[in-house]
Amino acid sequence: MKPVNLGSIRKLLLKCEKPSRYTGGEFGAPAPVWGDFNFCACFPDLYEVGMSNLGIKIVAKSFADRGMCADFCFAPAKDFADGIKEAGVPLYSLALKAPLADFDMLGFSLQYELCYTNMLYMLDLAGIPLTREERRGKKYPLIVAGGPCAVNPEPLADFVDIFFIGDGESVDADVAGIYTKHGGATREFYKEISALDGVYVPALMTPVHEDGKLVRFDGENKVKKALVSDLDGAIYPDKFAVPNCESVHDRAVIEVMRGCYRGCRFCQAGFIYRPVRKRSVNTLAKQACALIKNTGYGEVSLNSLSTGDYGRLPELISALKKQLPPEVTLALPSLRVDSFEGDFAQDARKTSLTFAPEAGTQRLRDVINKDITEDEILNAAKSAFNAGYSAVKLYFMIGLPTETYADLDGICEICRKIQVLYSSEKRKKALRISVSSATFVPKPFTPFQWEKQATEEEVKEKQDYLLKHLPRGVKLSWSAYYPSFLEAALARGDRRLGKVILSAYKNGCIFDGWDNFFNADGWKKAFDDCGICGVEYVRERSTDELLPWDFIDVFVDKKFLAAERGRAYEAKVTGSCLDGCKGCGMQKVCPAARGEYDSL
Repeated sequence: MKPVNLGSIRKLLLKCEKPSRYTGGEFGAPAPVWGDFNFCACFPDLYEVGMSNLGIKIVAKSFADRGMCADFCFAPAKDFADGIKEAGVPLYSLALKAPLADFDMLGFSLQYELCYTNMLYMLDLAGIPLTREERRGKKYPLIVAGGPCAVNPEPLADFVDIFFIGDGESVDADVAGIYTKHGGATREFYKEISALDGVYVPALMTPVHEDGKLVRFDGENKVKKALVSDLDGAIYPDKFAVPNCESVHDRAVIEVMRGCYRGCRFCQAGFIYRPVRKRSVNTLAKQACALIKNTGYGEVSLNSLSTGDYGRLPELISALKKQLPPEVTLALPSLRVDSFEGDFAQDARKTSLTFAPEAGTQRLRDVINKDITEDEILNAAKSAFNAGYSAVKLYFMIGLPTETYADLDGICEICRKIQVLYSSEKRKKALRISVSSATFVPKPFTPFQWEKQATEEEVKEKQDYLLKHLPRGVKLSWSAYYPSFLEAALARGDRRLGKVILSAYKNGCIFDGWDNFFNADGWKKAFDDCGICGVEYVRERSTDELLPWDFIDVFVDKKFLAAERGRAYEAKVTGSCLDGCKGCGMQKVCPAARGEYDSL
């Protein structure tokens, strides 16, 4: 390995935006040493986003704990990318400045479907052929990918050698050990790793289509997700690198628990991260204290899908207040309105508070299994106002199954009642209400995985309706339609979409998750040039149709998901796992689901 000399691109660093993204040397950064196996965690988005991601830090530590080299790389902004291309300098890792092509494994974290072309962008900048076919039989790093989007790996199967499905704390490093044992990516290596839970090798499985429909999977086609039962004993970094420039989440992070009890029918994370696994108060306090000591941060975020459901939350807050320096504050995540507590609010900074009712009427909240009432929404708002908050953000979705205009009226009515509630007492500041309306995206492994997505015309009409009918003073924001359409198509896509992704990248589509970079024309041209109809991927599907991700087992029974869909159309609430097991299938495979770690 010959590191890149930053002196050779000094002029570029001096003139590009935020050169600190590319120099390394962060406070508290690990000092990896090139060794027998060398891994680089690649995050396909800008430095500020990637440095906030917890998953890549956990995976990197699993390699480092086994004496392997673990470094990081982030997608460079276009000004820097153009500069290194012109200078003939390959994309390199942050600490070692090692060219990505010199590593044994590049691990891409797939957090969002619209980052797919960024993976190709990073490979291209590194001088690595984009497809598995082009790399076959040649000396290039293993290209691996994990993260939530990996539960449907097929759209990226042409580019990735190995997918990691599920909890990636150790399986990535397990594969690295087997790679070293076999002396490389031999046939025996691929056969051995394909037997591991959480490992999918696309070259060993072939989806078969007849008359445009997926009819079967040939080859090695049964993949179980990797699952960490004991989260309290799982790998967790005791130090983070402090970014050189402000990151999206500029604070220490502790993962309170993984998974969610609630079972909201639209929420992919709530199903693919089942069951709930918790860390103990003692472990969390130790981790928080270590991170504050080793980073110097003044804020700790309590991270999970639903922190308010952590059963020992008051005890945790008390322990953190006693053990952390007095100037350290706790950051509130977005909370369910029925888990908001005034005591918790008192420990947070008095900025704005975010709630996610998701739907405007009780009927539609019942449809999506969001078992909260309007009274709970208003009581949560009252607690927030009494705690000193004067700004509330409300998240709703447009285009949910069975939605009517009466449900939109419900959004307006909630806002009116919150205004009345706030004005019922004399307060120092004016109330600010922000309503965000996202377009519903059907996702794999949810009860709504079979649903169609609303059309652009339908969504536009509903956005206009809200603009006209929301109370004066309420700010409405929404996402553009085509990115949501593309997200749905990629989320539910099959292997045929690989050529669309490649074509879109060649059309200049990168950083599609950023509004100012999104290139709708480039994607539309890619679909047209490849002769593929994007609408086909967002249509309604029958429950007996073979789905592109059906060969993957996340331990949630498909019959359970179909039954939940039926209950949705009857507007029946299944409720929370806290109220008893709902029979999704997790108790058959995971001790945590059976309550074996409830003492935590």
